[in-house]
Amino acid sequence: MYDDYDTSQAPDQHLKVNKTLIALGSNAKSVWGDATQTIQKASLRVQEMLGFECVSSPLYATPAFPAGAGPDFVNAAIRVGTVLPPERILAVLHEIEAEAGRERVVRWGQRTLDLDLLAVGDQIAPDTAELRRWMDLDLDTQAKEAPNQLVLPHPRLQDRSFVLVPMADVAPDWVHPVLGLTVVQMRDARPIDEIDSVRRL
Repeated sequence: MYDDYDTSQAPDQHLKVNKTLIALGSNAKSVWGDATQTIQKASLRVQEMLGFECVSSPLYATPAFPAGAGPDFVNAAIRVGTVLPPERILAVLHEIEAEAGRERVVRWGQRTLDLDLLAVGDQIAPDTAELRRWMDLDLDTQAKEAPNQLVLPHPRLQDRSFVLVPMADVAPDWVHPVLGLTVVQMRDARPIDEIDSVRRL
């Protein structure tokens, strides 16, 4: 199973440690500096607050999504081992966003820091039917609606090269529990011009 982990470094070796995947993005100045500095600091905070064996991707520059929504983003991905449950992981990510001065004003607008919980092992939440419903939403509806509960894996990760490209650096063999595709397969299925727009810094 993908969520099997070397527990020798865990605080309590009797607890299950999951490989947790997180996407990071910033395209506005934060209390930690510019977008690059913000992502670097956020990566450190994730490691400090969540677990061990933290692996970060290189930084990438990507056009804002949707097109014209603001300056280019700096994006990255992290794989971290943690014994925390998904709801607590999400709460920690929100705490780190708040530390950076994140304000949730406009959906898909400019932001100081965006930390998205992509996956916790191969867990599905709240269930397959609800995950599928969010995965199948059209783009216009996605821009207007957000889940009021945790949905895992992130329902739009398979549609976003700016997530999949850095994600492939840290978890190329992670398999989507519904689609049955690896990160590399999902990345390579995206349009080539979209993939090429994600530029390594």
